[in-house]
Amino acid sequence: MSALPPRFASIILTFASPFHQSTWRYAQPLLAGAILAPGIRTVASVLRILGAAGERRFVNYHRVLSRAPWSPRAASRMLLRLLARAFRARGPAGGRDR
Repeated sequence: MSALPPRFASIILTFASPFHQSTWRYAQPLLAGAILAPGIRTVASVLRILGAAGERRFVNYHRVLSRAPWSPRAASRMLLRLLARAFRARGPAGGRDR
């Protein structure tokens, strides 16, 4: 996977812990591609947006979602924490003057 901007990379890396290292190798590009892909997000569309449509071992990317041991619940908790932190109110009216 090509280098990501540091701020984007730090957010993506937040989601590494629910995955085994071998699974994370395939999950990381899927996560970045899912953020970038317009419309319906399938494994094929994510690989296409990443320029990896001709990937020989595309089945490994599908296995992240179908067979690989990881915790969707743990990943969703991480996402919820990130969203809550990003959108938390900062005083009256979300910190904005009225």
